[in-house]
Amino acid sequence: MQNDGQGKVRVVIVDDHGIVRQGLRALLTRPGIDVVGEADSGTNAIALAHREQPDVMLLDIRMKDMDGLQALPQIKAVSPRTSIIMLTTYANPGYLARAISGGAAGYLSKETDPDQIVRAVMAAAAGDDLIDRALLTAALASAVDHSTPTPEPTELESEPLSERERDVLRLIVEGFANQSIAETLNISLPTVKTHVQHILQKLHVSDRTQAALLALRHGLVDAE
Repeated sequence: MQNDGQGKVRVVIVDDHGIVRQGLRALLTRPGIDVVGEADSGTNAIALAHREQPDVMLLDIRMKDMDGLQALPQIKAVSPRTSIIMLTTYANPGYLARAISGGAAGYLSKETDPDQIVRAVMAAAAGDDLIDRALLTAALASAVDHSTPTPEPTELESEPLSERERDVLRLIVEGFANQSIAETLNISLPTVKTHVQHILQKLHVSDRTQAALLALRHGLVDAE
């Protein structure tokens, strides 16, 4: 990450509503985080990402000029190390699939608890994928339109997960970062990372968010 000399997480906020940007800036004005810029459109977000190379970007989906989903791959192209968290009011499974395929590290509802947004920023800066569990569940529950993107196969051709791997997967679905998983299961961080790699390999997915989607859609974990 491109943290400054003081080790702060450098964040950019992108939303076409000034009051939303103001609220997010106020929320993130705290030790350890430095808001280095704001943008009100996808086009401006790309330019800002190129100039600032932030650690984390909070990116709205529906905006004027160019929306967040259109801008997402271009932002990743000009600033590959930026972790992007999509912010939305829409529990739309198509949006969710596009965000994942575009390289987003997370997908959070604007209705989520403010403290969770702060935790999400810090987790994304640490390299963790994350997702709003309630939004994910709602998106999957509403996925009745067969035109909705469904990148994973209907029939899972994968190796069975061990009991411990299922425990880890359940916590991934609940939005836990690796360190929190380690503390919850009373195992070491390297062990968690090994389990995560095995889960991704067995489920034939490339990242934690896709594993969470697959787990819920196919009932691999308790969906309570």
